[in-house]
Amino acid sequence: MTRRPVPDALALSPDPRRVLVLGGTGTIGRAAVAALVARGHRVTAIVRPGTAAGRAPAGATIREADVTDPRSLRRDGLTGLRFDALVSCLASRTGDPRDAWAIDHAAHGTVLEGAHDAGVTRMVLLSAICVQRPRLAFQYAKLAFEAELAVSGLDYSIVRPTAYFKSLSGQIDRVRAGRPWLLFGDGRLTACKPIADEDLADYLADCLDDPGRRNRILPIGGPGPAITPRDQGEALFRLLGQRPRFRHVTPRLLDAVAAALGLAGRLSPRLRARAEFARIGRYYATESMLVWNPATGRHDADATPEAGTRTLFDFYARVLRGEATVDRGDHAAF
Repeated sequence: MTRRPVPDALALSPDPRRVLVLGGTGTIGRAAVAALVARGHRVTAIVRPGTAAGRAPAGATIREADVTDPRSLRRDGLTGLRFDALVSCLASRTGDPRDAWAIDHAAHGTVLEGAHDAGVTRMVLLSAICVQRPRLAFQYAKLAFEAELAVSGLDYSIVRPTAYFKSLSGQIDRVRAGRPWLLFGDGRLTACKPIADEDLADYLADCLDDPGRRNRILPIGGPGPAITPRDQGEALFRLLGQRPRFRHVTPRLLDAVAAALGLAGRLSPRLRARAEFARIGRYYATESMLVWNPATGRHDADATPEAGTRTLFDFYARVLRGEATVDRGDHAAF
């Protein structure tokens, strides 16, 4: 597949806009703010109260507001200002059903209404490629808002990226400590085209100026070929100069954990949330993050578009050299 060249990070947009950003303190959000600012857009980022200090993205105006509260959004976030476009990198942090419906769906609906009143005519939404085959609460919540955005009257781009580098880097410290790389099944059950934060941020920012991305759902991955978990482990051992060592785990183990926690969760909300977390882990252990071809009933690497030039294995090398760090936050169990 032909790759699009990475845009010049300093190239100004031909149509600089007043852009409102949600989720600007997350890893993708910070990168998106940087890409928007570099293109000459005037960026206002709404962040959760108390989170701006130390995590505020450079070059943007920061406003603290509760996006789940319409009054706080208007009073503290929008503050009567006018905007041209809305870019959202906002997502629930854990995938817990209550959090997912509150953030991925309801909060987005609240912001969409407020942004529409503030003059916004264009929205770029960061979604996820896994909503193609939904089985989990957060996927249904994302799909529900995607549907609302599509009929909102705003021009939109719904971006569905494949795996992130940080999501595939959780075993680096384990392997460096001399332990084997864990694989579900034979390690070839799934594949993906992971995309770097910076490359995804460029793609999101360029949606504002690319008419070919208007009113479309846009799956996007990093440069191919698609890689499996076994490929990831072999690459890391190679970078460390070690002989590959793997430990195989059956995905049925996660089924058993989710079932047990689901039963216990009838009495405990905390255990109910852990059961959903186990189901999320099971999904990612057995489902490829590539475009789904309904005609063949298979994931299709060739049909999964690519952007950027940064690769996961280059990122592994940077982490090993101490030039990059892995902040996986609430997704550390994956």
